[in-house]
Amino acid sequence: MSMETTAWMQLHSVMNAQQDRRPFARATLRRIAGFARPHRRRIVQFVLLSVVTALLAVATPVLAGRVVDAIVEGSDPGTVLSIAAIIAIIALAEAGLGLLNRWLSASLGEDLILSLRTAVFDHVQRMPVAFFTRTRTGALVSRLNNDVIGAQRAFSNTLSGVVSNVVTLLLTLAVMLSLSWQITLLALVLLPVFVVPARRMGARMARLQREAAGHNAAMSTRMTERFSAPGATLVKLFGRPDEESAEFAARARRVRDIGVRTAMAQSAFITALTLVSALALALVYGLGGYYALRGSLEPGAVVALALLLTRLYAPLTALAGARVEIMSALVSFERVFEVLDLKPLIEERPDARQVPHGPVAVEFEKVRFAYPSADKVSLASLEEVAALDTRGGAEVLHEVSFRAEPGQTVALVGSSGAGKSTIAQLVPRLYDADSGVVRLGGVDVRDLSAASVRETLGMVTQDGHLFHDSVRANLLLARPGASEDELWDALRRSRLEDLVASLPDGLDTVVGERGYRLSGGERQRLTIARLLLAQQRVVILDEATAHLDNTSEAAVQEALAEALEGRTAVVIAHRLSTVRAADLILVVEDGRIVERGRHEDLLAADGRYAELYRTQFAQGREKHVDVAEVA
Repeated sequence: MSMETTAWMQLHSVMNAQQDRRPFARATLRRIAGFARPHRRRIVQFVLLSVVTALLAVATPVLAGRVVDAIVEGSDPGTVLSIAAIIAIIALAEAGLGLLNRWLSASLGEDLILSLRTAVFDHVQRMPVAFFTRTRTGALVSRLNNDVIGAQRAFSNTLSGVVSNVVTLLLTLAVMLSLSWQITLLALVLLPVFVVPARRMGARMARLQREAAGHNAAMSTRMTERFSAPGATLVKLFGRPDEESAEFAARARRVRDIGVRTAMAQSAFITALTLVSALALALVYGLGGYYALRGSLEPGAVVALALLLTRLYAPLTALAGARVEIMSALVSFERVFEVLDLKPLIEERPDARQVPHGPVAVEFEKVRFAYPSADKVSLASLEEVAALDTRGGAEVLHEVSFRAEPGQTVALVGSSGAGKSTIAQLVPRLYDADSGVVRLGGVDVRDLSAASVRETLGMVTQDGHLFHDSVRANLLLARPGASEDELWDALRRSRLEDLVASLPDGLDTVVGERGYRLSGGERQRLTIARLLLAQQRVVILDEATAHLDNTSEAAVQEALAEALEGRTAVVIAHRLSTVRAADLILVVEDGRIVERGRHEDLLAADGRYAELYRTQFAQGREKHVDVAEVA
């Protein structure tokens, strides 16, 4: 390896390493060892191969010197050819071992990435909804990509580099000192001229790199927000295109300027080190040649020293930056472990039960609930804030009690922000109650397995979410084994059969990000089709028809009536006409149930429900669609 190549590698290492000087905990090393333990056999093989490769690297310059000595001494040509053959064999061995070592390095690194990514992904999936409402998606994805890859470098690059460089350095020094201690010491004197500029220039270029990364991240965030369907619509309606363009162009120009400065700094640095390399070789040839002419040094030793010089500077330079690489890898591990150490608020018990067979009742008994504070569900680094808000959440549900009997429809009505959706989210354990009990089929939901709850309960939210995938894939999310006929039956019952049949690729048509290639009503009806396909025993509708026009709502209400038949349903509705015939209507205000009863009884009581009902009639918002009546 030439000194120019070594310089580039050292410069790249320092530029891309995370400049973090914090002391690291031994616990971090123990956890790293835990991830590495399953691969310990390959790690040992990897280290041994690195040692052997280092031995072969030092052997070649020594043999090259022997060839020169044999030529000068006029030895038998067979001797020269034998040494040359040994050099060739060593070169072949180095090539083969290098490929094998690289395979071990790559497989170790990729296996580590697989283990870490899988661990983080599985852990994040277990986090409560509150975690996702606070976390920036890009910051979380970065943990799965950049930080995991940074941790992988500890095994694929740093481990082999430290081992092979230490062995190479010790062997090279030993051989050089045995050949000429004077030349060796003078060569070491030039080392600071080689290493110090690399570290200083690397640090300077790292700052430029981070600044450029910041500008690129800002541009990326801006593009992501502006180029999404709702973002682009907002910009077209209220944005200022000229100012948007000017701000983007200013950042882009700054990135361009940094790129020019970085390129010139790199060229100046490499040119300077190339000069140092030439001076070092001149020193070896000049002083070594002088000693050889005086007879105090063999000619072959001069050649060997010149070849060994690169074997000396390369590991010394690499080891000088090893600490930065190691600390960078450890910081990456710590950032990954930081996510893994965030405890999920909702845990499945080891002895979790199944929801009992048959019709299922939904019951709330004296339930109190407050949304968790940020420090319990999130990380400052994932929210990209200096410190998390540690204040406790205010209680939003107070002593909520009711029971939806098997097959009944219970409606929750009330003002916006009264707590209706919060009540609905406690049933599928998107959150857990702080006190009191939520039961499904007479069993505390905290005692049920997550899989059993998913099989029992289906939910359609006000903003039904669709993945950027095909109609088929979005439907199969509810029931992966559904047949083609069952998919079309669900679409027919949700009044989407004709629409999907008219699409270019039918069921395989991609709906776009969040389903934006469909209208609001079509998106909602597709989420209802997903519910119909799942055929769960309990259904929660959270403003499920909020985005539908009169015609679509009537059609979907008919489908919902069919889906709700014989099932327990909790329906959240803003339009009171949709729940007039519910078996039980609960009026929720400020987290409390202030009224309960059937439609006629509540009107007769002339309380909050009657007030809401009269207000809707006065505003002309009443519709003549009633899911409960249709049912």
